This record gives sequence, C-alpha cells and structure tokens, in this order.
Amino acid sequence: MANPSVHVIDRSFGAVVRTIGLRWRPLHDFYHFLLRRSWSQVFAIATVAFVFFNAIFALVYLLQPGSIEHARPGSFEDAFYFSVQTMATIGYGVLAPATRFAHLVVLVEALFGIFQTALITGIVFTKFSRPTARVLFADRFVLLRRNGMPHVGFRMANARHNLLTEAHVRLNLLVPDRTHEGEVNRRALELPLVRDHTPLFALSFLALHKIDEASPFRDLEALRADEPLVILTVSGLDQTYGQEIHARHVRNQSQRHAISASPSLASGMRSVVTSSQTSVSLAR
Repeated sequence: MANPSVHVIDRSFGAVVRTIGLRWRPLHDFYHFLLRRSWSQVFAIATVAFVFFNAIFALVYLLQPGSIEHARPGSFEDAFYFSVQTMATIGYGVLAPATRFAHLVVLVEALFGIFQTALITGIVFTKFSRPTARVLFADRFVLLRRNGMPHVGFRMANARHNLLTEAHVRLNLLVPDRTHEGEVNRRALELPLVRDHTPLFALSFLALHKIDEASPFRDLEALRADEPLVILTVSGLDQTYGQEIHARHVRNQSQRHAISASPSLASGMRSVVTSSQTSVSLAR
C-alpha cells in the first residue's frame, strides 16, 4: 500500500499543519494557488511559463522549414525570438511569417498571448490591490489586576498611519479535548473580553480577559501542559482601503511566555511600537 501524501497547508500556528491523503493539485485551483504564492514565486512562475510556451511555438515554426522570413534555416534561436515578438506583439519587422502555415501559427500564438497577458495582469492587480492589515501583536501576554480582579492582557498596535474603524477583537484558545473513548481532538474555546471592540483603532489596544473560575487561565501550569494555541483575531474597516481587513496572531503558550505587570504600570502605560521587531512594548 502506498504511503498517503502529505501536503503542508499552513505554517502560522506554531507548528506545521499538514493534510494527509489529499493529493496536491495546484492546477485544479490555479488562481488560488498563484494568489497564495509570494511575489518572487509569481514572477518566477510567469517567467518560466513565458519561456516554455515561446519555446513550444518556436518548435512548431521549425516543423516547416522556411516558414519565417529572414530567419536562418533550422535556427531555433531565430524561431524563439520570432515567437517572443509575436506573443508580446512587438513586431520589429525583420522576422515575419512567410508561409500560410506560419500565418496560422501566428494567429494561434497571438490569441494565446492575449489570454496570457490578461491572466498575468489579473493576478498582479489582485495581489497588489488586495487589502491587508498591519497590526503588531505583543510576543507575550500580560498578567495584571484591574479593579481587584486578575486579568490577562494581549497588546496590539496599528502599524499604519491611518484609522481602523469599528475594530473587533476575538480571543480563542485551542485546547485538546479528550473523550471517554480516549480520542483526543482540538476544541476552540472563545474567551470573553472585557472590551472586544473599539470605534477607532489608531495607535494601540489592550484586550483584557478576566481570570475567573471559568477561565482556563486560572491554572497556568495545567494550561501549559495542554500545549494550547492562543488565537487572536482583529477585524475592522480600513479607512484608506474602504474595505474590511483581518489580522491574526497565533501563539503557542506551552512555554513560559507570561510576564506580570504591576497595577501602576497597567494604569499608566502608553504604547510604543518598535520598528526593529514585531512586538509592542510598554513604557510610561
């Protein structure tokens, strides 16, 4: 029996998320495949595709000797350059189709070039114009007291010089759920926040979760033993884009990432966004 295929789908959860048994077929959803690639990967794929298809058409031109005027007999280089000029609609006039066969191939290649240019233009425009969020999240959560009650705080800041209106924050904890049959699954716990939205998110925001009897943060040692994932999501309307944007931060809290802050620090803090690293520090 063949080994099931393993495909990496995400690396942002503190561990690599893989699908087992699902075949990797990028051509079945090629548009989504390209949108998920980086800019360098998209340019590399477009360059390879451009060279490959021009080489294919160059070989087609060579099927009939003398089909390209002023080209050296049997020269793949001349046929390739003529294919590039045809597909890119350059047309210097030195190389030209000389036979009916060459004219028919030029017709097909010109039509193919139009669709290729439209596809590349659409991908580039979509990637360039897609709204993105630049929200900086603190690497550690903060333990503090508010009104005599213990709280855990998650700090974040807007890294852009604009306003994010009607920003909503959600805090989820991904913990293992063990059944009576011994099966272990991941269960998402949505934790309530003292204030889960702000009308204007311009500089910083501190999301506070009250540690009560129902909070999983009441026993940090047991929580670390479960190796939970803390998932913090932010959504809001970006006034520059005029569209809703989303930001996500995932932390593995199996290690000792918590730090304690005094009430005076918590009450008199101001946010300082450091440009050298993705973190938000607190200072008076």
